[in-house]
Amino acid sequence: MSLHKRRIKNKKEFIPLDWERAEKIREVLHYLYEINKLVPIIVEGKKDKKALRDIGFDGEIITLHSGKSIYEFTETIAQKFEKIVLLIDWDEKGEELYSKVGENLQGMWEDFASIREVLKLLCQKEITEIEEIPSLFQRIAGQSLDVRQWDE
Repeated sequence: MSLHKRRIKNKKEFIPLDWERAEKIREVLHYLYEINKLVPIIVEGKKDKKALRDIGFDGEIITLHSGKSIYEFTETIAQKFEKIVLLIDWDEKGEELYSKVGENLQGMWEDFASIREVLKLLCQKEITEIEEIPSLFQRIAGQSLDVRQWDE
């Protein structure tokens, strides 16, 4: 049977483009999901928050763009929380915000900084924004991402 005919016969069978990378992304995000049960995540905007909700995050997610200055925002966060996860985009604007917010919240986020760095490494070839993670996962794994599901 020719390769073409075999493909047609097995139409439902999807061969992922990069299953290994998809699994690593899922693993990192599941780890973050577990952390988010106790520690809030700060994201840049509403679309980032929606993307995390869409893939199963149900802990506290705080958007940076809430009408306050960075100083006011970080003062409020520092008074309210002991620890936070900074999950800000890694485009040029995001890196600048990450630096400013991180500076103002020293000692609160560094324990979780590696999560963003690993996601950045796994995704940066194709995306630079948190809101794009679900569609990237769909493209490279051929399925939707749900961080609540975990098979060990």
